[in-house]
Amino acid sequence: MREVMSTGFLVMRREPRLSFLLLKHPDRWDLPKGHVDPGETPPESALRELEEETGITAGQISIVEGFEFQLNYPAPDRQQPSKMARKSLVIYLAWLETPVEVKVSEHDSYCWFDWEPPHQIQHQTIDPLLRFAEAFLV
Repeated sequence: MREVMSTGFLVMRREPRLSFLLLKHPDRWDLPKGHVDPGETPPESALRELEEETGITAGQISIVEGFEFQLNYPAPDRQQPSKMARKSLVIYLAWLETPVEVKVSEHDSYCWFDWEPPHQIQHQTIDPLLRFAEAFLV
């Protein structure tokens, strides 16, 4: 089974309310994330994907040291659609430091969800990530 890695960010903001950013696919909510390109480190990939998918730049966030959510699961292999791949997901946490206009490029829309744990948004990746973030931030 081929191994693939995706990285991304859980972006949170304090104002106007404590909330986090998710992007809308036709059938689900997701994070700004994507596959690591050859020669990229996981953090470089996460920053690139964040800017590509939302317009949010590295200068507009502060990355939370020590936060690294990891999850492994089978996923359809994009290079070989009839097969599955072993996907490694790494998500970093960042605080939005300046108001921004989110500019989605690969998604239908976006939403800032109020931080009101427990969350039940998407059981495979989003909910475990938010539980991890809740424990980390306490």
